[in-house]
Amino acid sequence: MHVSQTNGTSDRTARIPAPRSPSRDAAEAALVEHYPALVRLAHLILPPALGRHRRVLAAHALVQRSLARRGGPHAGGRGVGVGVGVGVGVGGEDSAHDWLRERIVRGALRPPLTVALGVALPRALGLRVFPRAGGTDELALDRALAAADPATRAALALTALEGLAPASVVALLHAVGVADPERAVSSADRLGVSCGPGTAGLLRGPEFDPCTVHLRPTDLLGRRRRVRFAALAGVLVLLGGSAVVALDGSPASTPRPVVSATPAGVVPVRVPAERWADTSRVDFTAWPARGDRADDQGLLRRAVAAWTTGSARTAEPEPRTAGSERRTPGSEPPSLLYAGDVDGARVVLLHTGRSLVRYTEPGAGHARPTLVETRADDSDVTTAAAVVLTRAGGRTRYLLAPWIAEAGVRDLRDPRTAARPLRVSADGATDPVSDAAPQTAGSGGCAGLTALQLRSSTRIVEDHAFLLVDLGGLSPVHLTWTPLPVPGDPARSPREAAGPLGLAAWSHAACSLPLLRDSGVRAVNRWEFAAQTLPERAGRALWICSRADTWEGRGRVDVTLELPGGIVPVTTVRDTAACGRFGQDVLAGTFWSAPHGTRYLLAAGSRRIVGVSADGAVRAGARGRVLAVRAGTSAPFRLSGRLPDGSSLPGWTTRTVEGGG
Repeated sequence: MHVSQTNGTSDRTARIPAPRSPSRDAAEAALVEHYPALVRLAHLILPPALGRHRRVLAAHALVQRSLARRGGPHAGGRGVGVGVGVGVGVGGEDSAHDWLRERIVRGALRPPLTVALGVALPRALGLRVFPRAGGTDELALDRALAAADPATRAALALTALEGLAPASVVALLHAVGVADPERAVSSADRLGVSCGPGTAGLLRGPEFDPCTVHLRPTDLLGRRRRVRFAALAGVLVLLGGSAVVALDGSPASTPRPVVSATPAGVVPVRVPAERWADTSRVDFTAWPARGDRADDQGLLRRAVAAWTTGSARTAEPEPRTAGSERRTPGSEPPSLLYAGDVDGARVVLLHTGRSLVRYTEPGAGHARPTLVETRADDSDVTTAAAVVLTRAGGRTRYLLAPWIAEAGVRDLRDPRTAARPLRVSADGATDPVSDAAPQTAGSGGCAGLTALQLRSSTRIVEDHAFLLVDLGGLSPVHLTWTPLPVPGDPARSPREAAGPLGLAAWSHAACSLPLLRDSGVRAVNRWEFAAQTLPERAGRALWICSRADTWEGRGRVDVTLELPGGIVPVTTVRDTAACGRFGQDVLAGTFWSAPHGTRYLLAAGSRRIVGVSADGAVRAGARGRVLAVRAGTSAPFRLSGRLPDGSSLPGWTTRTVEGGG
């Protein structure tokens, strides 16, 4: 993004002189008029690590205290300006608004200590406040904002919410002390592009409005226990405080450790029970400790010792992945997700920040304990929604995330049948679920494939149902789909497959999923990148690119041609960015024999392809995204696609497809 630094122009992108401090009356009037917008601005810039509740209160505190901080407006007349304003006015309400905006941005980028620590926040005793939960687009944007640095969030807020030109944003950020404002503006521009053309509209929606919030009570049971404990402690102090010192032989205030350290010196940490409902990171870091053995210190010590020393072997085909090295006693301790009795075994789940660890002690007379560790460092609300507790006899029992409100199971091959409810215990453990049925030899299909259909709590996201399928890892695989492009519309993003169209799409490709078993897959997206009318009125074909992303970051794509008579593999490409966010241009081709025996070369490309040409055994070309030409041979050929800028894209080619499918 180029930012003009030329003076002497009337455009808002020019550098604008700093407004003087407005009168107190003008500042107060501007504060009242623009209060909702200023609070939204502060809320977007403040660090998500504050949590949703404290972040809302901090945004209001910053705006409410903006007139009281040092260098505030004068009771009368004008004073010396304290920064660079970027508004169109040089006095009155516009100048006051610009002055307030700069102070809010400065405070949100570096919150005062009293705000950061919660001392100066408005009080909401017994209540938690948070903006309305949005849909999947809002959730994705929220995650992207949480990953951005504060200066980038500020630049995006000033452009998308306040409507400032790039140079004006640069000037304001420079005035409030941002070291590299041009970089912040460029990063904000890239963030807006990556999140789609509707970013500004989403930021103006109720999901990012800290002035329209939901109220929920804090932990009622925990509050009652704390009140009872405080009352009992007060009584004990009054009646026998001095006796405590005499009987114990040490001052009553001497700290006593409640949980002893493990042999390796590592004690699992525990996340508060309601963290998941008040955090910008809805993933494994928000899971609380659950299970009927969460307080079994002996079991926890053995689990952590096995993790730190490698004393338990891995029994399942879920090998330790690259980069999930052993931790040492001096490293950050893992968090406890679960410890309990499951199907006759004692199971402990730990999250190390980078990986998931499952420690299992079989029942008496069985094999030695086992430990499985897999990568889980890029999880989210879907890929951290379930973990495999046990897997035996063709049945799997899961532990669901605390934000899952509804759970069901369905046969992925049968999209018309509704999901069957899945019973879940108070600790989040499900009833056993039948695994995917094996492929029938010679049938070209499979008997069925069981998928979990889950729905997130409205406390974090509205109307969000999604599909997971067990492919052999600790975490089931998230399924999404991308429908055919619409001419003239922007590129479509992957969407959840739990709706009627997504279920119908995946019903065609369900039998291909077992081929990915035990390969460390995190998510699979089915992308319908082109449709093609077949020659000789043989019907319509769909070109599909299914991308499987692994926890380690590598991707595998499988291109298939869906014909009226069935699905035919075209090619498989490993370790590629194609068919994903960073590889949106695709071209593939294959030979196809029509029902009457005529052989054709078929090829199709994604939405940006404007021409297709073939060379080698078959020489042909066509404008547009598809090619269908008679071929007298099935010898190798080469494909090339033309992009709008004149560059070329090599295509993928494969073997002959016979018999119309």
